Amino acid sequence: MKRIDTNDLALLFLRVSASVLVLIVHGLPKLLHMHAQLSAIEDPLHLGTAFTLGFAIFAEVVCPLLMIAGLFTRLAALPILVVCVVALALVHPDWSIEQGQFAWLLLIAFGTVAIGGAGRYRVRWPGRSLASGEAA
Repeated sequence: MKRIDTNDLALLFLRVSASVLVLIVHGLPKLLHMHAQLSAIEDPLHLGTAFTLGFAIFAEVVCPLLMIAGLFTRLAALPILVVCVVALALVHPDWSIEQGQFAWLLLIAFGTVAIGGAGRYRVRWPGRSLASGEAA
């Protein structure tokens, strides 16, 4: 009988639960109310509200979907980390730890996924095997 690797199960749980949370709380509302968000979104780097909103939607919709599937997991975690750092450092620098706890928890969760990767339970590209240098 094959033993279940709890580390891979933990990475699956972390990346899926954190991604679903970001998608529901931030991503889908931005996507569904895009026009209203254009006038509401902060633009702390002065890149333009359209670019800023586009990047936020990419980070909070596309990247969580990639992470749920386990595709490009480490790379997909980076835009979410960028959005969290910008929110904490530039948009809300006056927040206490308590006020910014959701962003801090997202930094911890997605930082862990960026370090740990997807784990064994993920979608694999056809023709790619563990023998081709892919970690288990």
